[in-house]
Amino acid sequence: MNKDREKILQAIHKALQTPSVKPVRPDFNTSIYNPDEKNEDWAILFAQNLKKVQGEFCYCTDEKDFIANLLGLIKHKKANEIFVWEKELQNFLEITDVPFQKNTQNLKNAEIGITSCEYLIARTGSVLVSSKQNLGRSLSIYPPIHIVVAFASQIVYDVETALAKMREKYKVFPSMLSFITGPSRTADIEKTLVLGAHGPKELHVFLIDNNS
Repeated sequence: MNKDREKILQAIHKALQTPSVKPVRPDFNTSIYNPDEKNEDWAILFAQNLKKVQGEFCYCTDEKDFIANLLGLIKHKKANEIFVWEKELQNFLEITDVPFQKNTQNLKNAEIGITSCEYLIARTGSVLVSSKQNLGRSLSIYPPIHIVVAFASQIVYDVETALAKMREKYKVFPSMLSFITGPSRTADIEKTLVLGAHGPKELHVFLIDNNS
């Protein structure tokens, strides 16, 4: 037993005499994520990650295809109370057969809220919205179904890039930035996942291809 103890002490003594290797200083300007991911198609990466968080993705070849898919979803959900508050979206939908309301008074009756977004985050499948969009803070939260209309040119790889673009776009950050990652959820009660606890139960992202 004493010989074993002596060997251990000698090994410890020898180890303490060996100079330790100086750690390499980390490069804080380099992404911590696998750079190979940046070589992927960001639309595909976004769709995959959105699916992982129980969101729904619809690729649209153009605006006509978007309207057809949107009408199909509205018919499938049998929804009548559809709210759109952003002027650009209203102007676009007014020339279509999509029924919607512009008012902000009867939001309690809303079944679907349709909004645009600032950016789509491919790495996390998140949607970035802000107070600069004139969509209000309620329309993306209150209705049980939230539909996001976005263009392929709005996809960025990560949150860092999105925030940099927001600063470049507005110079000063808007008063509200919100990253929406899938439907609202909670597992507070008996660790059972429940969707729609504090917000929309469904999140649908319609991506219109405008890169071509």
